[in-house]
Amino acid sequence: MTNDPILELRQVRKVFPEQGRQEAVVALDGLDLILNAGEFVAIVGASGSGKSTLVDLVAGFTQPTSGTVTVKGKPVRAPGPDRVVVFQDHAVFPWYTALDNVAYGLRRQGMRRRRARERAREALCQVGLQDFAHAYPAALSGGMRQRVALARALVLRPDILLLDEPFASLDAVMRSRLQDELTGLWRQFGWTVLFVTHILTEAVYLADRVVVLDRPPSGLRAIERIGLPRPRNRLDARLAEQTEELRARMGGSLDTFNGETQAGQRQRQEERYYA
Repeated sequence: MTNDPILELRQVRKVFPEQGRQEAVVALDGLDLILNAGEFVAIVGASGSGKSTLVDLVAGFTQPTSGTVTVKGKPVRAPGPDRVVVFQDHAVFPWYTALDNVAYGLRRQGMRRRRARERAREALCQVGLQDFAHAYPAALSGGMRQRVALARALVLRPDILLLDEPFASLDAVMRSRLQDELTGLWRQFGWTVLFVTHILTEAVYLADRVVVLDRPPSGLRAIERIGLPRPRNRLDARLAEQTEELRARMGGSLDTFNGETQAGQRQRQEERYYA
């Protein structure tokens, strides 16, 4: 990580206009956030606090109602290969093999088929799927499909990797494995990572900083720096201590603060069981 800002959000406000009988919805209001190059930042917060909206704005899928989103000092106007998103639902094409799924973005950029497939094979090797290059998504487990999604992001060599609850649908064992694989790839390739999760333990384990959002008008509630050395050990008592300290500073249980789902609570219980 460097001290060079790569992503800046300045007084960002996003309002979804009223539709029919549904009133206008304020998703974000006056958000200021700066990410440095190579930093791993986790976003946690209530349902409706604007976590996914934040990802959409940085990705360029939507524009702020007011305020600015800039990458390397340039306004974000549209999606670009310097910012790649990995979603919770894998978002892989069922009619393509793993290899062709990973090569898809490169082909869209105009790369020749042979070179794109070579790059895709390299990316599949980096996520441990070299033996499944010609398998279709239906033949892959949920964890393997998520690795395909990571490889598809990796192959584009982005500056910023955006992950919107990418491990929420996985069991505790696979989630822990992919957390470690993700941090290994992040350290290898030097991405700037914005990682949305509803599990505070996951955020503290992965991130350099944890950003806590609340529903507007409260907005940004806290930014906590995680000063623990890497690589991290799940059995390190300091992880649990920092998690509980952050939860306590937020005025009590995160369960009541951020609307953490029953599924999220079960995931945290599983993590303790398998640790």
